[in-house]
Amino acid sequence: MARILITSALPYINGIKHLGNLVGSQLPADLYARYCRGRGHEVMFICATDEHGTPAELAAAKAGIPVADYCAQLHKVQADIADGFRLSFDHFGRSSSPQNHELTQHFAARLADNNLIEEVSDKQVYSKTDKRFLPDRYIEGTCPNCGYEQARGDQCDECTKPLSPVDLIEPYSTISGSKDLEVRETKHLFLRQSRMVDQLDEWICSKSDWSILTTSIAKKWLDDGDGLRDRGITRDLDWGVPVPEMPGKVFYVWFDAPIEYIGATAEWAQTQGLDDAAWQRWWRTDKGADDVRYVQFMGKDNVPFHTLSFPVTIMGSNEPWKLVDYIKSFNYLNYDGGQFSTSRGRGVFMDQALSILPSDYWRWWLLSHAPENSDSEFTWENFQASVNKDLADVLGNFASRVTKFCRAKFGEVVPEGGEYGADEKALIETLTKRIKAYGEHMDAMEIRKSAAELRAIWVAGNEYLQTAAPWSKFKTDPAAAAAIIRLSLNLIRLYAVLSAPFIPDAAKALQDAMKCADTSWPDDVQAALNTLPAGHEFTVPEVTFAKISDAQREEWQQQFSGKRD
Repeated sequence: MARILITSALPYINGIKHLGNLVGSQLPADLYARYCRGRGHEVMFICATDEHGTPAELAAAKAGIPVADYCAQLHKVQADIADGFRLSFDHFGRSSSPQNHELTQHFAARLADNNLIEEVSDKQVYSKTDKRFLPDRYIEGTCPNCGYEQARGDQCDECTKPLSPVDLIEPYSTISGSKDLEVRETKHLFLRQSRMVDQLDEWICSKSDWSILTTSIAKKWLDDGDGLRDRGITRDLDWGVPVPEMPGKVFYVWFDAPIEYIGATAEWAQTQGLDDAAWQRWWRTDKGADDVRYVQFMGKDNVPFHTLSFPVTIMGSNEPWKLVDYIKSFNYLNYDGGQFSTSRGRGVFMDQALSILPSDYWRWWLLSHAPENSDSEFTWENFQASVNKDLADVLGNFASRVTKFCRAKFGEVVPEGGEYGADEKALIETLTKRIKAYGEHMDAMEIRKSAAELRAIWVAGNEYLQTAAPWSKFKTDPAAAAAIIRLSLNLIRLYAVLSAPFIPDAAKALQDAMKCADTSWPDDVQAALNTLPAGHEFTVPEVTFAKISDAQREEWQQQFSGKRD
């Protein structure tokens, strides 16, 4: 049994996320966590809401409530939606927690002790109209490098060059649109990342098993002369982790948010009534975390902070904290010929998705089309086809045909029947090879390949059933038909176990219908197909997956099309 620590990139607090956000971090992390638990490993799966920074303040002001109350409300909203998608977090925390405040201040102190934090007089943009210093992302202007006119104050999305707000040409406030800006002197703490370049480069180069997407982004930032420059880790805000001995300043959200992975695990220990040793055994190599495998899941836009800045914080502390072993990063999911857009109401957001279909429909499509090697695109036609063919016609149809036939001919019990013959032995051989491949893909976090292999396992059962034709054999050899059905009922239970990481609700429904609590992994396929003995009772399950009609598809396509230009 291995010990596996899994973290998903933290969703920001202001609002409900779309399906692209879901498939870029939380959902594949859940898939892997469920799989690892199913294989008997000890898993700690952590996520949290990212609650600090100007966007939270502005959203709270717009809602007319204190920012702390706003964040508490939205945390519950996001937690409920995560539960609706059956995201099996061991703890879904909050970056505003006391634990994260304490840990953030602790890391800052250790970095200062090691001469990696410096107080400098920094030039920051102040908006006279807004009466506040503007965070980098709330300033836009023309990129001095490529001329893109909507470059942000921290980075140009067109050429990806890291920027400072004072670099921008004709900058303006994205809060008010005002160009009445001035640069003022203010003292801030800077993390001296540039001192860690060689150590980071050596560490990244040692990760030979990381994907090309992850390493290419990390190396691009590391090799760029501006990529790992010293960065400010404090801001002039009221909401955030206070900076000791610097009144009116808080730590910049990018600094405290990743620390919340540790903070949320400490929150978990507290909610379980456990002491600090319970969470430290996952995070401190001097407390037992030396045998932990730590895996992070995130969209590609989060890779720079998780391969560079957060490791600087961990390494620079000179304390025995656990560093990530593997980063699973994803490209973007686009929506029906364009992009998801909150402002234009374009695309399906997580709460809307659950309002029209159960979570398993979405989980299956998103994971089987995960944007691993390139961007992928959601279309309603593809979604309908995938649900109808994969879930309804293959998996659902198999369960329905087998159980209804058995009920009609043998009753709602596993029939005794005869011995397994050549067809059954051939199926067992096929399943053994495919289940081995499925496990290998899941171990490697190859999401789309895993889904394809799982579907092939479902197809193998359907092909066997069609060839064996128990409905025909029953007329001349009821015992042979009974053997086919006995194996097929066991195959439904096996499918439930293998499918649980992808479609947990449907898997549980099938498992319950078979009246079997055994969820052990089928390492021995022949033994697994004898789990339900003759005489074991079952029930005919409800429709596992209803098909999506053309009328439904057209209605939803129109409903979520948004306002077009």
